[in-house]
Amino acid sequence: MKWYDKAVFYHIYPLGLCGCKKENNGEKEQHFDKLTQWSDHAAELGFTAIYIGPLFESEGHGYETRDYKQVDCRLGTNDDFKKYVAHCHEKGMHIIVDGVFNHVGRTFPAFQDLLKNRENSAYKDWFCNVNFGGNNEYNDGLSYENWGGYNLLVKLNQRNPEVKSYLFEAIKFWIDEFDIDGIRLDAADVLDFDFMRELRGFTSGLKEDFWLMGEVIHGDYSRWANGDMLDSVTNYELHKGLYSGHNDHNYFEIAHSVKRLLGICGDTRLYTFVDNHDVERIYSKVNNKEHLYNIYILLYTLYGIPSVYYGSEFAIEGKKENGSDWNLRPCLELDDFKDAYENNEITALCAKLGKLKKDYEVLSAGKYEELLLTNRQFAYSRSIDKKTVIVALNNDDNEAVITINPRTECMGAKIILDGSNKAKNEEVEAKAENGNIIVKLPANYGTIIELS
Repeated sequence: MKWYDKAVFYHIYPLGLCGCKKENNGEKEQHFDKLTQWSDHAAELGFTAIYIGPLFESEGHGYETRDYKQVDCRLGTNDDFKKYVAHCHEKGMHIIVDGVFNHVGRTFPAFQDLLKNRENSAYKDWFCNVNFGGNNEYNDGLSYENWGGYNLLVKLNQRNPEVKSYLFEAIKFWIDEFDIDGIRLDAADVLDFDFMRELRGFTSGLKEDFWLMGEVIHGDYSRWANGDMLDSVTNYELHKGLYSGHNDHNYFEIAHSVKRLLGICGDTRLYTFVDNHDVERIYSKVNNKEHLYNIYILLYTLYGIPSVYYGSEFAIEGKKENGSDWNLRPCLELDDFKDAYENNEITALCAKLGKLKKDYEVLSAGKYEELLLTNRQFAYSRSIDKKTVIVALNNDDNEAVITINPRTECMGAKIILDGSNKAKNEEVEAKAENGNIIVKLPANYGTIIELS
């Protein structure tokens, strides 16, 4: 398996985590000591990769890029980042950064040249649908295509050979200077397909197993994630099912999404998550907080590449207010969570699941098979080389005893995820009987069972 197919990602939004100013006025700050501390925390919990971004010099929230070869001065310097990557590599973690190639900020030098020199600008074809007879809210005396209706995000023309050359040179710089291991393509669902195909070939020639993952919300994910373009895309469909399937006591929704996506994407592992910097925290979206336990088991054990957003391992809240995302991107201090390792069930669960992912290759490489499905109980297996584990879940408010046909020869059943709900003083039980697995699950609880 390639490193990313068995990775467990920790997602850091650095400008938020570090409490940086929301507008970049050029004042230099230094936060890589804090970022290193949080990455060490991630390693301790069993994460094997860090997705950190946005990272490069920008105007505000990070996606209005100003300089593709400079770390945002609100975080630190290029040298700071180089040392940070080396440290994470020493800890056994790969590093992924944001690649914002669809649009730039208005202070991007080429766009400033366009505003100044208009029709005579050497960069007039770097941007999409520039109209010198138009205007906008900035009173530029011209208009242009943007992203999402926001004129502060100027759309790049990815079909322009000069633009492609510029961006590819920047990517080579990140690899050569910082030794990054992959790129998350922002707004990949509106990037030019030919651009992504060329990008795949270019990066494959620069670094073996360099990972390209794209931000895609809706649609047929295989259009982007395939052998010619990206290695993976964000699995927003499953993200929705993971919370609504529990809120509605409807495991059919989750199972249907898994089956549908496997049918569409085949062996391609999608980037799975329960929350991120653009959506509300899972703690705030799930009605019954006890369901978090099963949601995280699903995140780690379904077919895909799991990712946990910083702070969510502590089960923190986070809701949008007045359309703003800043509540989703808070400044946090690790010292405020020092008791979580012993007292927070979700923190402890992430650590256990991270260890299981390292110890049991079947949880990453194993074939998925649905074994039992009702509105409130769900069981599936992951199998490879005659090794099988079963994930059994109960989202009912009452204890459930379920009988699972493992569809393979089975003499014994061993619980490998701590089988006790200490808060309720209830035990999980599992046994092999007449070729079946009989599992007793406490209310709103799940487990993982190894067959022998």
